Amino acid sequence: MTYDLYIGDPSFSSWSLRGWLIFEKFGIPYRQHLLGIYDGRPNAELAELSPTRLLPLMRTPDGILVGDTLAIAETLVERHPENGLWPADPAARGLARWMAAEMHSGFAALRQQCSMQLAYRIQMRGISPSLQADLNRLDELWGEGLARHGGPWLAGEAFTAVDAFFAPVAFRIQTFGLRLSEAAQAYA
Repeated sequence: MTYDLYIGDPSFSSWSLRGWLIFEKFGIPYRQHLLGIYDGRPNAELAELSPTRLLPLMRTPDGILVGDTLAIAETLVERHPENGLWPADPAARGLARWMAAEMHSGFAALRQQCSMQLAYRIQMRGISPSLQADLNRLDELWGEGLARHGGPWLAGEAFTAVDAFFAPVAFRIQTFGLRLSEAAQAYA
């Protein structure tokens, strides 16, 4: 039972990095299809697969196309409940899903002002109020998850989907030298 995963370069695409991590960390068999989406040219293969032309995109072994990292994660949880994508504990699972959903739809300033790229380290000249608000919220979220469930991961002792969702944020923290509380910085 092998999936097809269509992604852009995970060094520059936080969405693709999340999709890739979910398959890699949880040992779900897949074939990776790296699509060139950063050269400005239309990608015919992607256009055929998805009218939105957004990545990542997954094709299940039975041919169902699923786009978006949150939908991909939930589909994989349904098909592989034994893999531990979400924590077994209901309280930890509820918080992990909440945190992943907030990551998925929030942190606009962080996304806009600190682009995803893994190749360089960048010195920020200043932090805007909106970026600082996002960093404060990250501190609050990560601190709650780490304290409530004992760490070292956001929902307890094991890496789960919520950690995959926040991996691009952790890379942005490192890339741009952003400062968080001691616990959040250690997590990043």
